[in-house]
Amino acid sequence: MEKDLRQSINKKWMLAGVTLKDPDTTYIEEGVTIGRDTVIGPNTQLCGKTAIGERCRIDGSAFLTDAEIGDEVHLRFSVVMTDCRVERGAIIGPFAHLRPGSNLGQNVHIGNFVETKEAKIGAGTKANHLTYLGDVTIGRETNIGAGTIICNYDGFNKYKTTIGDRVQVGSDTTLVAPISLGDDVYVATASTVRHDIAAGALVYNQRDERVREGWTEQKRKKMKGTKK
Repeated sequence: MEKDLRQSINKKWMLAGVTLKDPDTTYIEEGVTIGRDTVIGPNTQLCGKTAIGERCRIDGSAFLTDAEIGDEVHLRFSVVMTDCRVERGAIIGPFAHLRPGSNLGQNVHIGNFVETKEAKIGAGTKANHLTYLGDVTIGRETNIGAGTIICNYDGFNKYKTTIGDRVQVGSDTTLVAPISLGDDVYVATASTVRHDIAAGALVYNQRDERVREGWTEQKRKKMKGTKK
């Protein structure tokens, strides 16, 4: 009975102009809505009250629950989305996780191994690699570098982070909430930021780079001498 119901739902959406690349591995619950000319890849599950706009592309292995997706959104391979909203033209994934409360503006890019939670992200902002964005509001046209982590939990409470428009956050940055970064702030690579930063400022941690010439050869000689 479940298989018959699933086939009936899939047929309804295909007749309505939706392309299912592999109907046998596509699971669409009855409360889901899908716009015309949307293409859905294999092994996709659309659950709850998920609403997908027109001309969207879901590459496959997606798991969506109560997600609202605007027109022309591209979900790359293996995306998980729960109780979130994504506006027109956004690109998500592959291997991205949008948790409850995520609200993404137009043309936002959320890339591989990026996780969002209670995150409001402005139009055109990008976080393309290996990043956690939790309890945060981010403005427009901001770029979040690879390996950026928002430390929103101290073991007792969760705190908010605010990031302005056109901010450039360097790779391997740690933002310790509660914190606010003004518009046009630059955060240097591998910085830990603990205090509010005024608009237009550069923030960095002073670190000396030290080089020991010939270190590798000396180390190898030492290890060979101790090898049994």
